Amino acid sequence: MNTIIQYASGAPLPHGVQHHGIRHVDTGINLSLFSRHATSINLLLFSSIDDTLPAKIIPLDPERHRTGDIWHIHLEHVAPGTAYAFQVDGPYAPEQGHRFKPSSILLDPYARAVSRQLVSRNQSCTPVFKGIFVDEPFDWGGDRFPAIPVAELVLYEVHVRGFTQHRSSGVRQPGTFSGVIEKIPYLQELGVNAVEFLPIQAYNPDELINSNPLTGERLRNYWGYSTVGFFALHPAYGSGAYPGCEINEFKSMVKALHAAGIEVILDVVFNHTAEGGDTGPTLSFKGLDNIIYYQLEDDRQFYRNYSGCGNTFNCNHPVVRNFILDCLRYWVIEMHVDGFRFDLAPILGRDAHGHLLSNPPLLEKIAEDPILSRIKLIAEAWDAGGAYQVGSFPGKRWSDWNGAFRDDIRCYWRGDYGKAGAFASRLCGSADLYNHSEKTPDNSINFITCHDGFTLEDLVSYDHKHNLANGEDNRDGTNDNYSSNHGVEGPTEDAAIMALRLRQKKNLLATLFLSRGVPMLLGGDELGRTQQGNNNAYCQDNEISWFDWHSLSHSHAFFEFVKQLIRFRKQHPQLSLSRFYHPDEISWFNASGNMPDWQVESALGCHIHTFGHEHEPLCLLFNPCPFEVSFPLPAHTDGCQWVKAIDTGNLHNSFEVQRVAHRHAEGQEASYLPVMSHALVVLCTQTVKTAQISRAKTQSLFSRARLALPRHGQK
Repeated sequence: MNTIIQYASGAPLPHGVQHHGIRHVDTGINLSLFSRHATSINLLLFSSIDDTLPAKIIPLDPERHRTGDIWHIHLEHVAPGTAYAFQVDGPYAPEQGHRFKPSSILLDPYARAVSRQLVSRNQSCTPVFKGIFVDEPFDWGGDRFPAIPVAELVLYEVHVRGFTQHRSSGVRQPGTFSGVIEKIPYLQELGVNAVEFLPIQAYNPDELINSNPLTGERLRNYWGYSTVGFFALHPAYGSGAYPGCEINEFKSMVKALHAAGIEVILDVVFNHTAEGGDTGPTLSFKGLDNIIYYQLEDDRQFYRNYSGCGNTFNCNHPVVRNFILDCLRYWVIEMHVDGFRFDLAPILGRDAHGHLLSNPPLLEKIAEDPILSRIKLIAEAWDAGGAYQVGSFPGKRWSDWNGAFRDDIRCYWRGDYGKAGAFASRLCGSADLYNHSEKTPDNSINFITCHDGFTLEDLVSYDHKHNLANGEDNRDGTNDNYSSNHGVEGPTEDAAIMALRLRQKKNLLATLFLSRGVPMLLGGDELGRTQQGNNNAYCQDNEISWFDWHSLSHSHAFFEFVKQLIRFRKQHPQLSLSRFYHPDEISWFNASGNMPDWQVESALGCHIHTFGHEHEPLCLLFNPCPFEVSFPLPAHTDGCQWVKAIDTGNLHNSFEVQRVAHRHAEGQEASYLPVMSHALVVLCTQTVKTAQISRAKTQSLFSRARLALPRHGQK
């Protein structure tokens, strides 16, 4: 570093790094850093991002460079791309909660870009992350937030690297934000309008010490749920063209997705950090002010661990709360993202003692913040401390992953006894969970599979998890998969089993897109992606996790089926209205045309006739039984004919529209339709829209069966 660095006292606000033109500062860079209990701080400047020793050390004088708990400095003549870090001294007294280590090189929590870590391959030394000064302009042009109504979202959960890293992806820069841009036409063809990315904030992929016992390959943190820098992007998702290039490449991706009408949702991890527990590394927060940033046990040398990852971020401390809000605003204002999915979100509602708050200030501030007022907020409504807040997550703005939907729909199609009532509730938007506190079906993010667990292909191919490759003796990952191999564990050439598995995949996804609430598709399920039975592939940065794009050719028919499901949902908005069904809008019936016995029967039919809306009536028939079931058909409007729109029993063309061949049972006036074992059928009318259905025309044997939903608690 040949340039002479001039510096002044600087300003305490705003936090982090601010470039030219901030307040009264005309040139240079202003840095500010919070530490209440520090006694001294050094700023380290590096000639190269790969250097282990600083080129310049600048001590911050508490008399000149400290205002309250904020340490600050203004630098002149610092070149873009320069790396920086801090050394912070203070008491080292773990029993009091203090862990200051003046020898540790600490990352600025507000760093906009970070260097790749320097770490010993045998993990004998602590990895080092440094911030990078970046100030590269970006032309957003006419970029506009798509502002898609929540009820119209079709979410697609995907990993940036895994989406295009496989050699078959055909993109110029595999595994990067630029690679995603090249796959936007694919997303458009599929029909999704929001991409939910697994964590893209900076993390340490080399933090794991396990190896794959089957291959000897060293395992890596692939998912990224172990954040190092909350304002920074994971540098490996950029091209590496120059330090910090990933920022503008991410912006280019967001701009391109917006131009295609696709929103960007980020999976963010504010519940814990990469610093682990009392034996974990000191990378940033531990060395800056451990007692402020983390929830500590009564014996303060230990950490409360509601995350299952060694520590718990002290989210409702005012300083930490403001840090999280600053971070979210940054991603919205500077990076143009459309929303967030919060990992282990109940932790954001715990106080410093770990208690769940009835009105958590952080969650309220996020929901009411003027900058964040229109973005999507999605909670993973459970944590490792036992909290389970599905349907009861605080605040009406928050949607949450509906784990009950996942489990009940899986169990129903697996043929579990007594699941009819739960199935009907989930299909209708889970009113038993969300019909309170002004919540609607929009608060329910429905899904069958997600990154955490089996893929759809594995869900119908394995009875048990197969996680030996993770190096934990198959102990990791959930045992409650509610899956079925349908006769053989894993791959098979048995045509009958393969046909049944295909029907079940279609049943599961059809139910997802026929249900009120917001559907989320796991990326790759439309291609039959398998993880070979691994239901916890967090450490598999290899072909177990990556998309194999060759599968698009041999899974093209299933891909087309998923496309048509999404299109069918969009063509029938009664399936996604932002309210629950009224009792006179839906009739449930069994194979006899009577009200189902929710505790005993499995085969169900429902007639959707949304009074007061110009929506086409629908008839949905569900048969999870191992034998054919014939259902009586509802009466329809004069001059209209029921037509079969979807039939998962038709493996070759499940969307072949055809008239229903009525079959009259002996002694019955109603027409009956057979539904194949393990299959569903959706009936529409020939006209796209029909006149409002009068009550008089629906008085048939179905009038005895009219029921909006089983009452709460009735199964």
